[in-house]
Amino acid sequence: MFESLSQRLSTTVNRLRGRGRLTEENIREALREVRIALLEADVALPVVQALIQRVKVRAVGQDVMRSLSPGQALVKVVSDELTTVMGTANSELNLAATPPAVVLMAGLQGAGKTTTVAKLARLLTERKKKKVMVVSCDVYRPAAIEQLRTLAGQVGVKFFPSEAGQDPVQIAKDAIAAARREVVDVLLVDTAGRLHVDEAMMAEIKALHAAITPIETLFVVDSMTGQDAATTAKAFADALPLTGVVLTKTDGDARGGAALSVRYITGRPIKFLGAGEKTDALEPFHPDRLAQRILGMGDVLSLVEEVERKVDHEKAQKLAQKVMKGKRFDLEDMRDQLEQMNNMGGLAGLMDKLPGVSGLPDSVKSKVNDGEIKRMVAIIGSMTPKERRHPDLLNGSRRARVAKGSGTQAADVNRLLKQYMQMEKMMSKLSRGGGKGLLRQMSGALKGMGGMGGMGGLPPR
Repeated sequence: MFESLSQRLSTTVNRLRGRGRLTEENIREALREVRIALLEADVALPVVQALIQRVKVRAVGQDVMRSLSPGQALVKVVSDELTTVMGTANSELNLAATPPAVVLMAGLQGAGKTTTVAKLARLLTERKKKKVMVVSCDVYRPAAIEQLRTLAGQVGVKFFPSEAGQDPVQIAKDAIAAARREVVDVLLVDTAGRLHVDEAMMAEIKALHAAITPIETLFVVDSMTGQDAATTAKAFADALPLTGVVLTKTDGDARGGAALSVRYITGRPIKFLGAGEKTDALEPFHPDRLAQRILGMGDVLSLVEEVERKVDHEKAQKLAQKVMKGKRFDLEDMRDQLEQMNNMGGLAGLMDKLPGVSGLPDSVKSKVNDGEIKRMVAIIGSMTPKERRHPDLLNGSRRARVAKGSGTQAADVNRLLKQYMQMEKMMSKLSRGGGKGLLRQMSGALKGMGGMGGMGGLPPR
């Protein structure tokens, strides 16, 4: 999200560098750029107007602190106000209820409710250590019930069966009774997609809400609908006592208007962001961290949390011990590192959280291709175990065989092996205690992004 917005704001900030004070004259031009950037990001007009006014009031005439440039001072003001607009801090699910804590999911058809139920079930199970049950009250679409059954099996949570034609209220009541019997902590209730103008369907979900009195009522909305997402969420909030919003498909939304508009328009907090089809692709929404990402400051906290959660610590420990003992870093180790990178969302996902990346030229960012990682993994997978452990065995004929087996060209195999040799050299320096030399080499690689020593060292294609 926010690619174009980040680029515009970075350009605006750079123009103010070297000024001693943020005055009305030089701030007016900057705010005009910010306003255009927000509107192009499909942020709702009332949100743009309120945000610009708040930034102007705080920024005009503000003395630049001794250690900050005017551009940095403006970044601080804009960051604070973006955070305020989006809700200040993360709003966690309130599960403080006599078990089961019932969470009702509402939204339009196609917004991703059923997938989000599975993602939320997995998040609560893995991170909150909750015992979760899911149930579908979508009696109009039998496929939705089967989809939820399948997803529940994938994420390892209990599924309460239902059938088309049953009464949604009765299904939910029966599920609550079953959850009590089985001592379930959280019951997630999936519902049919509906339009807020469909009176019969809205009456149905109101009756469902009244019958089960959920502790949380979440509205699931597609972020790619932009400011329409905020408008739709407000219509539902007027009809139902919503406690929060889940924005889905944020990985396909380059603008980010929904994230900046929903809280201000609806008064309800965004609680989660969904990015991708995988069941682990749901993250708590942190307004302060997202504001930093918009302004090109990265999101190091989220990156650290993701590494802590998704890296295979046992493998990492084994690799560290192997390197420190002076044993050779081989292609098996390289494949493990590439696969772990993929588990964390690939290079594109990692770069999105790194400070300063938004300011990189498009020509550099375009070379960060997660497909290249998959190709590299495929090439290594086409080698024999002996070749992976002893890369020196890979002569011309073996390389041709590996290329054919992985559906690539011999040149791709050669580039991979060149990249491997660079990594092996770095690991070798580390094992010999050459930490300072390694740091210098890594620093040089980062400065030369885009070639073999670029971000992740991917070869250009």
